[in-house]
Amino acid sequence: MKKIGLIINPIAGMGGSVGLKGTDGLAHEALRLGSIPKALDKAKVFIEKISGLENLVEIVTCSGDMGENALKKYNFNARIIYFPRSENTTSSDTVEAARIMKNEDVDLLVFTGGDGTAKNIYEGAGESTTAIGIPAGVKIHSSVFAKTPGRAGELAKLFIEGKTTLTKEAEVLDIDECEYRKGNVNTRLFGYLTVPVERKFMQNKKAPSLKSEKSQQYEIANEVIRDMLEDEYYIIGPGSTTRAIMEILGLKNTLIGVDLIYNKKLIENDLSENQILKYISSSPAKIIITPTGGQGYLLGRGNQQISDKVVKTVGKDNIIIIATKDKIANLKGEPLLLDTGSNETDEMLKGYAKIITGFRETVIYKINS
Repeated sequence: MKKIGLIINPIAGMGGSVGLKGTDGLAHEALRLGSIPKALDKAKVFIEKISGLENLVEIVTCSGDMGENALKKYNFNARIIYFPRSENTTSSDTVEAARIMKNEDVDLLVFTGGDGTAKNIYEGAGESTTAIGIPAGVKIHSSVFAKTPGRAGELAKLFIEGKTTLTKEAEVLDIDECEYRKGNVNTRLFGYLTVPVERKFMQNKKAPSLKSEKSQQYEIANEVIRDMLEDEYYIIGPGSTTRAIMEILGLKNTLIGVDLIYNKKLIENDLSENQILKYISSSPAKIIITPTGGQGYLLGRGNQQISDKVVKTVGKDNIIIIATKDKIANLKGEPLLLDTGSNETDEMLKGYAKIITGFRETVIYKINS
């Protein structure tokens, strides 16, 4: 019988849809702005994938929303070994829970959160504990995370059943959220966690755009601008590739946020999900997005403001995907990925899509959920 540790960061990802670019120290502000916690639901997707293995697993977890509540409808042999100090959990709760689970000699430590949570798990459990991250945060640059909550469950199932036994070290990365909100991406390596080896389940670390890509980005930007329609909103997603559009138009840009333009003029910078919906509820709109470098996520990583509600309002045919040839080549044939939090939206978008890769140049590429 395998002993599995489960830690959920209940506030992970709450800053995304409301444009806070992180939740560290801002959970109350995220709630005030209307954010809805989703970490527990993502943990439940993982648990559903390993249901049926109750006879092979003992789960040690935390009380309340840090673990206990996600397991309620299942018949796992579960034991609560950590009680957070209050309902408003903090990073110190994650660190302490991870330390206790390490002392419990768990075979696998599963945690739900983002890069900050991964850092806390590393601080508490260290490099020797085998772990899988369930992606739920705003920032997910580290390679300790599975591609989706479902993939985390599938990988854990293989591990529990003894069908995958190899492990490797994976990077734990995090960024300074204060600098991140200013548009400065300062990534720091904190250490390594041991993860099961199964490439199709685990995400790559995020790769920055290369300076050599700049000319490609301007070519793409000119192609997009050439085809822009009058009297339509254009939702400009984050990233250096989309930034080139704003630079050519001479408009202020939010590198790690979502901007809105109309008739090639800036309407507003750094919008939240609700602000976007307010503008486009009764007017035609298009979304311009680029996948994350190295990881290939089209939606659900760093652009949670462009939510499933925004996508459904705009419509699949009004999504414009742009990427440099280098970014596409670095995917090595792997499909672009979706993690909007809505299976319906992910299913609607999967398939094949046109990607603008240069001036009058496009490729057809696969998108998977």
